[in-house]
Amino acid sequence: MSIEIEAELEIAVDKRRNFAIISHPDAGKTTLTEKLLLYGGAIQEAGAVKAKRAQRHATSDWMAMEQQRGISITSTVLQFDYQNCQINLLDTPGHQDFSEDTYRTLAAADNAVMLEDSAKGLEPQTRKLFEVCKMRKLPIFTFINKMDRPGREPLELLDEIEQELGLKTYPVNWPIGMGDRFKGVFDRRKQQIHLFERSIHGRKAATNTVVNLGDPQIEELLEQDLYYQLKEDIELLDELGSDLDLEEIHKGEMTPVFFGSAMTNFGVQLFLDAFLEYALKPGTHKSTVGEISPTYPNFTGFVFKLQANMDPKHRDRVAFIRVCTGKFEKDMTVSHARTGKTVRLSRPQKLFAQDRASIENAYPGDIIGLNNPGVFAIGDTIYNGKKLEYEGIPCFSPEIFAYLRNPNPSKFKQFRKGVNELREEGAVQIMYSADESKRDPILAAVGQLQLEVVQFRMENEYGVETRLEMLPFSVARWVDGGWEILKKVGRLFNTVAVKDSWGRPVLLFKNEWNCQQVESEHPELKLNNTAPVVSGQEPESL
Repeated sequence: MSIEIEAELEIAVDKRRNFAIISHPDAGKTTLTEKLLLYGGAIQEAGAVKAKRAQRHATSDWMAMEQQRGISITSTVLQFDYQNCQINLLDTPGHQDFSEDTYRTLAAADNAVMLEDSAKGLEPQTRKLFEVCKMRKLPIFTFINKMDRPGREPLELLDEIEQELGLKTYPVNWPIGMGDRFKGVFDRRKQQIHLFERSIHGRKAATNTVVNLGDPQIEELLEQDLYYQLKEDIELLDELGSDLDLEEIHKGEMTPVFFGSAMTNFGVQLFLDAFLEYALKPGTHKSTVGEISPTYPNFTGFVFKLQANMDPKHRDRVAFIRVCTGKFEKDMTVSHARTGKTVRLSRPQKLFAQDRASIENAYPGDIIGLNNPGVFAIGDTIYNGKKLEYEGIPCFSPEIFAYLRNPNPSKFKQFRKGVNELREEGAVQIMYSADESKRDPILAAVGQLQLEVVQFRMENEYGVETRLEMLPFSVARWVDGGWEILKKVGRLFNTVAVKDSWGRPVLLFKNEWNCQQVESEHPELKLNNTAPVVSGQEPESL
């Protein structure tokens, strides 16, 4: 490696931060995303939830159905510069029906921000996504939101995180008041009190008065009881709380905690400043040739997401690539690990939700968008130099199944195109009956909303009305050993065999009890609740 390239990569990695936001629905994730963009200077005015009445929408919610329902359905990538750093923010859907999209996005993240509602604390979806972060050993930053509303005591919320998630906590800032009396926060890093003034719907950055702790001026600016309560809380934290340990944060064993209100902008900039200081920079990735450092000279990356029709005018397909090592350059030629083909990476794009801008190069930690003419699948590795493959991204077990029917035979071409493209991007898993005469695809999803999204997009983006015929199954298991082992086992009761997009057998069961019954009756049958990661094999198309 030349000294120049090594130095260039080291400088680029040092400037990059990358994180995904995880939360339960309605914790305020999209609002926080908007406010981070506001403070990062990426947008001039936040499209907060209340402002949607005036036909303004959050930048990260670009899909028509998201704007109609006011929820996040698909992960988006938002890149912006802040304090001489480039931040790649991966906004994920909070709704549990889209948790698989979140799992895939977390594979591309170096850090995670766990967002909590101050009144509700830890909620089921947050716990579920925390487990994925823990499995990936991601550093976790906690932002306790909605302090401008009545909520639980801050110490109680910290205790819940420590007891239930087994994470040490370190409050980086501390709230002053709560609900209508939420006046600001105390920044423990600089020992300063930040008092905020609200702006209309929080569209503009909050006006911030900064006072050092102990400054006599504070007596005039803050009500006496709130000031005394703050001093008591700080003494308690200093005496009984943990010390900040950057190594433990990077191992995912300690979480820095921030209190604030994304809606009113209180505490958002302080979070962003501390995040830049504490977050993990782009790091190593496991591959078939061992751990690969981001300063490895050859370009490598992997596909963690595919999205069809981000630009309705051009009916495009975009592959989201996480750059892992080396320097990406426009029009470079790379090897595609799964197929062995050579691919030219033309028209690379910097992503900002639905908006995109052409880029010339990118570095480890960056997310780039590439046009996907049907070449890429989720989990694919692209590389230069010595062949390597990164760990694949598995498919998780769906819980709802339905035939997708096309009642209009004249629309078969559009139907086939829609099904194949939505399968590619992982909107749902697509399975087929083992009976070759039945060619209607089976949609396999985690939740009902996924099926609704497929129908909505089939009509909206491909011009095809569809019908669903629900199937009476709630458990799917992939068969270890394939069709051969199924033939040896013979007839199975209380289950039906279907095949996934890769032609592999999947057993569908009505419930968990049926599944356990089959496993106990046939110990030679090994069943997996995640799909094996495939390499070098194209999925079947409709």
